[in-house]
Amino acid sequence: MDGSYASASWRDALIARLTTRQARIGVVGLGYAGLPLALRFAETGFAVEGFDIDPGKISAISAGRSPVHGIADDRVAASGMRAHGDAAAAAECDVLVICVPTPIGPHKEPDLSAVRDTLAALAPHLRAGQAVALESTTYPGTTEELLLPVLAAAGLRAGRDAFAIYSPEREDPGNPEGTVARVPKLVGGATPACLAVGQALYAPVAGGLVPVSSLAVAELAKCYENVFRAVNIGLVNELKRIAHAMHLDVNEVIDAAATKPFGFMPFRPGPGLGGHCIPVDPYYLAWKARELGVPSDFVELAGRVNDAMPAYAVMRLRDALDDRRIPLRGARILLLGLAYKPGVPDTRESPAVEIFRLLQERGAIVAYHDPLVPRFPATRRLHGTSPALESMALDEAVLAAQDAVLLVTPQPGMDLDLVRRTAPLVVDTRGAMRGAGPGTVVAA
Repeated sequence: MDGSYASASWRDALIARLTTRQARIGVVGLGYAGLPLALRFAETGFAVEGFDIDPGKISAISAGRSPVHGIADDRVAASGMRAHGDAAAAAECDVLVICVPTPIGPHKEPDLSAVRDTLAALAPHLRAGQAVALESTTYPGTTEELLLPVLAAAGLRAGRDAFAIYSPEREDPGNPEGTVARVPKLVGGATPACLAVGQALYAPVAGGLVPVSSLAVAELAKCYENVFRAVNIGLVNELKRIAHAMHLDVNEVIDAAATKPFGFMPFRPGPGLGGHCIPVDPYYLAWKARELGVPSDFVELAGRVNDAMPAYAVMRLRDALDDRRIPLRGARILLLGLAYKPGVPDTRESPAVEIFRLLQERGAIVAYHDPLVPRFPATRRLHGTSPALESMALDEAVLAAQDAVLLVTPQPGMDLDLVRRTAPLVVDTRGAMRGAGPGTVVAA
């Protein structure tokens, strides 16, 4: 059979199955990005197979329950999705979409072990006519370096009898506007045929398509959109420190600047970066830049500034306690909010965890309150020694017993008026309690 004819035959057959919703979609990694995507495919008429190594997720989905905060049980129950703890059912799938974590290692290096492990598990089940799409955030070159050799080892050539796609997730947990159904989808393919398949795959489920010329363009665009935020947050975090030195309210300064109707976009300072992308992506891009021998000064500087913010918050707390002649060692400190942002229970890379560690290291007696994080999670930041703590009740007795309250993440429903009235000292890293009056609330 002529190669070009074979390519067109496999491509056209898969596109036809996708267009008519007859294709079976496999989603690997059923977390904050993978599960909403799998449900979206199911809700638009596709048969869906879900894969995850977490037995708890498999059990929950099989019982019609959602293992992800913010996703209703009834959506999972109605999806008809089957959940698997191994990859055997991947052979039944026409498309395999990989949505696994890509964190950084202890030395800020990219950790692609989950992607490699996933590809190794899928390899025995790959076949002609399939497409494999990677959605995990990563540095440019990953899909070509990791996926294409796996296809080749299975006797498959990308663009001829199998299709390699990169289409980064853009899910924003807790934001109803930040879902796959509403956000335009970047799509890159290893070849024009791969791109055509990718567009047919995502057209029914995404809030528009943005096809790009290559896998690497899609990978770099994803890095850039998050590095853009990291750099601007780093800038405003530096501004915060300058404003504090001048005894100015940084949020008032930002509000004033934001009245300019052009050439300005407001970002807000905080205690540091958290979550799955913004604290991680700068290091992926900087790592790739170093490999290429290209400087990435802005990117690396922003990373250093943002990484330093938890220590800055602890310093502001220490200074506020010193003003009251209370040493930090032995002080009773209540952290408000352990998650990385309001409205979610996600503690990945949360600055609150680093603040907790720094306070313990300095001898403070630390507890926390977070209505969405009932128990302190295991985390590498505490080197396997995460405290066996549960979220404290937020009541007058608990607040009055503290030397200080450190507001890290204001969760919905958190009674900040009670905190303002009752706590002897509040150190606010978010500007959530502006206007509380001098002496009660200290900005951090």
